[in-house]
Amino acid sequence: MKKAGEPAEKVMGLIHKGIRIPNPCSVDIGDDVDIDRISSDDVILYSGTKIYGKETLIGPGARLGYETPVTVADCQLGSDVELKGGFFTEAVILDRATMASGAHVREGCILEEESSGSHTVGLKQTILFPFVTLGSLVNFCDCLMAGGTSRHDHSEVGSSYIHFNYTPNQDKATASLIGDVPRGVMLNQSPIFLGGQGGLVGPARIGYGTVIEAGTVYRGDRPEGGKLIHGKMESMYTEREFLAGYYADVGRKIENNILYIANLLALKEWYRHARRPFFALRDGGEALYDGAVDKIERALNERRSRFRVLAEKMEQSIVIAERLVQGDKRRKLIAHKKRFMENWSNIEDTLRGKGVEDIAADTRDTFCRSIEEKINAGGVDYLETIQSLDEEAVALGTAWLQAIVDQINRDSAPFWA
Repeated sequence: MKKAGEPAEKVMGLIHKGIRIPNPCSVDIGDDVDIDRISSDDVILYSGTKIYGKETLIGPGARLGYETPVTVADCQLGSDVELKGGFFTEAVILDRATMASGAHVREGCILEEESSGSHTVGLKQTILFPFVTLGSLVNFCDCLMAGGTSRHDHSEVGSSYIHFNYTPNQDKATASLIGDVPRGVMLNQSPIFLGGQGGLVGPARIGYGTVIEAGTVYRGDRPEGGKLIHGKMESMYTEREFLAGYYADVGRKIENNILYIANLLALKEWYRHARRPFFALRDGGEALYDGAVDKIERALNERRSRFRVLAEKMEQSIVIAERLVQGDKRRKLIAHKKRFMENWSNIEDTLRGKGVEDIAADTRDTFCRSIEEKINAGGVDYLETIQSLDEEAVALGTAWLQAIVDQINRDSAPFWA
């Protein structure tokens, strides 16, 4: 039995493995934690660290809790991850990613290599590609963000930024694509800048090279990229009756949800075919890979579920439109909503991605041979290997993933467009 003032048995087990724990009595390791899944190579658990969950995996070089206490529950951490303080649950955090104190990173998140956040960042169902950097006091749930080529050339979200992901009609079919998967995974795109003290109203699509000026709350789409977007404070407020449950034209919302899910399906295939060989090269890599694919699958389930709720809300919206809108506009709005609502099951079936592995399979296999050749020649670092691919290989990889996105979009269109 543990005596007062003595470290618990599992804490002692970690110390015996060689893990540095400067203040052992302040560290709590849950009964369900498998300490064999915690690397003994240069890991430091600072005061106030709490580790829970049988799925937890901690790679070499991890630094937990340097600034303030940190809780890690059922997360999978790659190498040299630094979580300086906060709460992390059911997330994957890959090599050299860092988060400062006050972080609140919840289920469905993947923070890829060298992504980072300053203090007090809230994330849920968020995927950050390599190098993406978040400032302080950021609320950035339900997003996928890419862009940039290094820690010195990265996409950035300024401090005090919000992704607005909950509507007055109480739906969350609002995930935003900031960048995309087919080009973003190649790590060769221009960075995106979302200026501080601003916000993005989801669902939105923002292209590479876009700069949204600080203080701007943006409500549109700029998938073509390369734009400077700035807003101004309105000199006068406007008001009108708020009709709970009413949606006007839902076409943009439907399209953006479909494209987001299609990009997630492409990302899942990227992990299965392009990224998995890199995980296989490392200790604990298969568990880290499984954790990442699990998070993508959870993200897909979340987005389909939120999208389904939106479809179910069309019935009430139609009732309101019947008394609110007149003439030809009324007919078109109601017909569109009915089409979406009545065909939801077909849309959902398409978004499950059945047969997605067969899309552009020859192109995929040719591209993956380029990856295999790099690995056989000694390419063990994922970022370096991807960025060393020649233009032909990059074009093939992007074409494969874009074919997945385009096919899902085409297959869905007859049921709503």
